[in-house]
Amino acid sequence: MSVLQRLVPYQGLRVLISGGAAGIGEVLAAAYIEAGARVHVCDVNESAVAAFAERYPGTVATRADVGNGGQIAHVFKVQREQFGGLDVLVNNAGIAGPTGGIDTVSDEDWQRTIDINLTAQYRFAHHAVPLLRESPHAHLIHIASVAGRLGYAWRTPYAATKWAIVGLMKSLASELGPDDIRVNALLPGIVEGPRMDGVIRARAEQLNVPFEEMREEYLKKISLKRMVTAEDVAAMALFLCSPAARNVTGQAISVDGNVEYL
Repeated sequence: MSVLQRLVPYQGLRVLISGGAAGIGEVLAAAYIEAGARVHVCDVNESAVAAFAERYPGTVATRADVGNGGQIAHVFKVQREQFGGLDVLVNNAGIAGPTGGIDTVSDEDWQRTIDINLTAQYRFAHHAVPLLRESPHAHLIHIASVAGRLGYAWRTPYAATKWAIVGLMKSLASELGPDDIRVNALLPGIVEGPRMDGVIRARAEQLNVPFEEMREEYLKKISLKRMVTAEDVAAMALFLCSPAARNVTGQAISVDGNVEYL
């Protein structure tokens, strides 16, 4: 197999993406669809799920709250019924969590961030591994964040979950390597889009500065002085599922333009 051939993702790959009907998840799904994969997404937003199914005929979209273990189990019931198995799980669903000092974070907000960002990733992996063991192309991708390698003042719940996701990935890479299941984490940086705008706006309001001024402060933290796009993240995810990455596992891969600090 030539180097070029190794860069082509497998046709017919069975891919499940949590939080996949909008935002980065939808861009990931669209990339896999374009590459010839068979895609199943789940998402908590019912209207987003319906819109996704309409935009991408031939895919499967399931409404599910990833904070609910029973609903995650239902997603895998659909996966087995519709696809007969699983080759790639993209553990993508997550929330921004609260913005504020640790003394202002409520128990409820802390626990909700843990439930959605971390416990859901465990639950998806828990259900996925028996299916992945049956696949010759098994790969588990955890979507973390650059906040999983840096401290992030005023966003402690979020950063704590992203560091934990990297630990989860490292442990699973060792545990599942003998089964020829590769496990990696993608650490997106400051990603253009409405979600990042909301994070910047919340920080600007907290410090009582204009939105644009706060946006420039975020760009100063990046070596390349620009935000990344969801498409940048999707391109790396596609590479990881290609034959070219068959020996890449246990890695926390930043797609961030080198964020120097948060």
